[in-house]
Amino acid sequence: EVMRRIRHHDPELRMPLETDPLNEEEIELIEDWIDQGAKWEDHWAFVPPQKDISPPQISVDVNNDIDRFLLTRLQEEGLDFALKAPKEILMRRLYLDLIGLPPTPQEAKEFLEDNSEAAYENLVDKLLSSPHFGEKWASMWLDLARYADTKGYEKDLNRSIWKYRDWVIQVFNDDMPFDEFTVQQLAGDLLPNPTQDQLIATAFHRNSMANDEGGTDNEEFRVASVLERVGTTSEVWQGTTMACVQCHSHPYDPFRHEEFYKLMAIFNNQVDRDIYNEQPKVFTYEPEEKEKLTKILNWVEDELKPGDKSLVSNAPFLHERKEELLYNLGYRKVQAEEFHNSSKLIELMAPDQDVIWQVQDSSWIMFEDVDLTDIVAIDFNCATAISGGFIDVRLDAVDGPLIGSTEVTTTGQWDGWSMKKPEPAKWKRFRTELKPVEGKHDIYYVFRVNKDLTQHLFHLDWIYYHEQNPRIASYSNIFKQKLDELDRAAFITTPIMQDLLPAKSRVTHVFERGNWLTPGKVVEPGIPGAFGEWSEEYPRNRLGLAQWMVSEENPLTARVTVNRFWEQIFGYGIVETMEEFGSQGLPPSHPELLDWLAVQFRDEMDWSVKSLIKLMVMSSAYQQSSEATEQKIEKDSYNRLISRGPRVRLNIEQIRDQVLAVSNLINLEMYGPSVMPPRPDAARGIWGKWDTDTGDDQYRRSLYIFGKRTDPYPMLTLFDATPRNVCTSRRIRTNTPLQALTSLNEESFFEAAKILGQFMAEINENDVAASIKAGYYRVMFREIDQHRLDALEELYQKATENFLSEDLVRPVSVNNDEIEVKSFTVVANAMLNLDEFLTKN
Repeated sequence: EVMRRIRHHDPELRMPLETDPLNEEEIELIEDWIDQGAKWEDHWAFVPPQKDISPPQISVDVNNDIDRFLLTRLQEEGLDFALKAPKEILMRRLYLDLIGLPPTPQEAKEFLEDNSEAAYENLVDKLLSSPHFGEKWASMWLDLARYADTKGYEKDLNRSIWKYRDWVIQVFNDDMPFDEFTVQQLAGDLLPNPTQDQLIATAFHRNSMANDEGGTDNEEFRVASVLERVGTTSEVWQGTTMACVQCHSHPYDPFRHEEFYKLMAIFNNQVDRDIYNEQPKVFTYEPEEKEKLTKILNWVEDELKPGDKSLVSNAPFLHERKEELLYNLGYRKVQAEEFHNSSKLIELMAPDQDVIWQVQDSSWIMFEDVDLTDIVAIDFNCATAISGGFIDVRLDAVDGPLIGSTEVTTTGQWDGWSMKKPEPAKWKRFRTELKPVEGKHDIYYVFRVNKDLTQHLFHLDWIYYHEQNPRIASYSNIFKQKLDELDRAAFITTPIMQDLLPAKSRVTHVFERGNWLTPGKVVEPGIPGAFGEWSEEYPRNRLGLAQWMVSEENPLTARVTVNRFWEQIFGYGIVETMEEFGSQGLPPSHPELLDWLAVQFRDEMDWSVKSLIKLMVMSSAYQQSSEATEQKIEKDSYNRLISRGPRVRLNIEQIRDQVLAVSNLINLEMYGPSVMPPRPDAARGIWGKWDTDTGDDQYRRSLYIFGKRTDPYPMLTLFDATPRNVCTSRRIRTNTPLQALTSLNEESFFEAAKILGQFMAEINENDVAASIKAGYYRVMFREIDQHRLDALEELYQKATENFLSEDLVRPVSVNNDEIEVKSFTVVANAMLNLDEFLTKN
C-alpha cells in the first residue's frame, strides 16, 4: 500500500501529500528498506547516550574538546571559527553570562590591566565563586519550577514560598551535584531524616497553582495539580511534553495513554489537596528568633533528662508538645477538611485560617495511632452557634467502644461566623474523662447534634490529652510560659511535599479521555516503556522516580540538562526545542557533541554544574567575536553551528539589573521576601494590593521582584518573561515596539539615565566629547568609536537646543548647569537603549 501510494498518479492520493512526488532514486531507497525488513530504529532521544564517543581529531589548535566537535562540523560546511573577541567584549560577556551583572569600574580595570595568560581563566573562576552566580542561574531554574509568589487562578492569593527561591540560589552557589539537586526537589521529604533544607527543596512541586475561589471542588483542583506535576517533571528532566497523553496515546512518540497515569500514581499520594492553608508546611525562623528558640529548647531538653525517672513517662508528651509549637500547630490542631458527613460552610481567608463546619448528626473526625497509655482526660477547645451537642470518643471505629463523652453547649449565637473566625470570647473548653486504655489506637470523635436540630455551626480548634502524673503539675506553669514563648516566635512558612500514610493512600485510575470524572482501569506506579525497565532497586514512589531519572538507565536527563546550560551560554540549545526532545522537536545540531557532553557531565564531572559551565566558557567557540561575514550569514544565519560568538538579546532580568548596576542604583542584598518596585498606575491589576517599596528595596535584583501570576510586573512580561503559571523551558524572544517604548520611558531606566547624565556633566564642563566618552565607557566598558561619538554629540546639541527653546510645552528656567544635566540625561537614555547594551555581543 505504501509503494502504491508513493507511485500513485492522482495527487489527492499520492504520498507525500501536497508536495512534489519523490524522485526515482528516493523511491528505490524506500523499496530497498522494505525488502530488508523495514526495520524502524528507536528515536535517538530514547536511546542512552553513547559512552564511546571521542572528540574528532583536527589539525587546528583549539582550547578544548568542545571546539573539536564544533569545528569539524563547520569545516564540513566550508566555514571556520571567527577571530577571538576583544578582551573588553569577553569580559562583559562573561560577567553577564555567569552572574547576570556587568563588572564594576574597578573590576573592569583590574581585568583589562592583567596581561597574564591566566587572566581569563582566573576571571572565570572568580565569577563561578561569586555569590551572585547563584542568583543568575536560579532565574533560569525558577522558570522551570514555575515559581511565583501567588497561587494563581481567580483569587490569586499570596503564597509564602520565597524560601524555596533562596534555597535554589544557595544550591547553585554551593555547586550541589545535579543528581542530588534533582532528588531533593522531587523527594527530599522521603530521604532518611530529611533536613529542613531538603524539605524546603520539595516546594518545587508546591509551586503548582491552587484555586481558592469559593464554590470550587477541591478534589478537581487537587487532581489538576497532580496532572500538572506529571507534565512538569517530564518536561524539566526528560525534555518531553506529556500533556496530550493525558487524553490519548501519543500520536508520534511511543507513549501510551495508560503510561501517563502510571506516572500520575507516583504523584497521587501527597497530603496537599488544594486547601487554603496549604498544609503541609515547614516553619523556619530568622537568626534572632532561632537563637531565642534554641535557649528555650535547651531548657526543655534539660527538663527531659532521663535521670529524672518520674518524668520519663512524660517525655513523649513533652517532646510532642515542643515539636508542635515549633511547627506553630499548637496542641493537636484539627484539619477541618477531615470531618466526615459534614458540609464545609466557609474557608476563612486569614493567616490563622480554619474552616467553620455545618456539622450533622454523626459527623466525625479521626486521629491515627494515638498512644492512650496514662491518658485520663481530653480537652476540646471549640466554638458553636445556634445549639450545642455531644462529642463521643470511640475506639478504633466510628461505632467502636465508647470510652468518653462530653456535652458541648452553645458558645455564641449566629453573628456572621461565615465571614470570620469566632472571637476569643466565643471559645470554650470542654473536657471528657476517659476509661483506662493501654497502647496506641485510632480515636474517633463523633459529634451528635441536639435532637431538636439537624445540623449546626461548629469550629474545633484543638484537642489536648491529659496524662496522669502528679509531678507534671509541680512545674506546669513555668513550662507553659516557655511553651508560650515558643508559640509567639515569628516564623516563615513554606509549603512542602509529604506522602499520605499507607492506610490512606489513593487508588489511581486511568481517566477516560483525560476526564477525572470518568475513572477507568486501576494502575500502579510506573514509567513509560520507551524509557526501558524501572529497576527493582528503586522504590515505586517519588524517591524511586528521582533516583531512576539520574541513573545511567535514563537516556534523557543528562542530555536535557546540558542542553539547557548550553542555551544559556550560546544563545540556542543544541536541541533548539528544549521542551521537546521527541519526534515533534527539532533534531540536535551536533548529536555527537550532545552525547559526549551528557556523559562527561554525568560520569566525569559528577553532575557539577560549575564544571560544565567552565568547560563551555573556556572553549574557543565561546570566545569568538560575534561579528558575521556574508558567508556565515548565508550558511549559518542563526548561528546554530557556532561559527561566531553568541549575539542575542539579554533576558529582562539581565537588562534591568545591568541598568541599575551601571548607574550605581542597584541594591545587591541577597535573599529574603520578594519586593515590589514602582510600576505604572495604569498597569495595576484589580486583585491584591501592590505595596510599592521605597528606599533601596526598589532597586534589588529582578530575581526578587514579587511574582503575581494574574498581574505580573509589566516590564518583565513585555520582554518575554512568563507569569510562570506553568513550566517554561525557554523564553521565545520577541521584538515589539512596546519593548522600545518601555526601555525609553520606564521609571527605573529613566532614573538611571538621570544619574548617568549627572555623572557625565561632572566629567568636563567644557568638553562634551570627553563627557560622552566617559559615559559610554561606564556603560559598555570599552572606548566609543567616532561614528557613535558623533551621533551622540549631535543628540546632545539637539537636546540642549530643545531645552532652551521657548516653544516647549513645559518651559524650564534657563539654568545652564540644569540644562547640561538634562541634555546628558537624554544622551544617557540613548546609551541605555543601544542594541549593543541590550544584547550579549
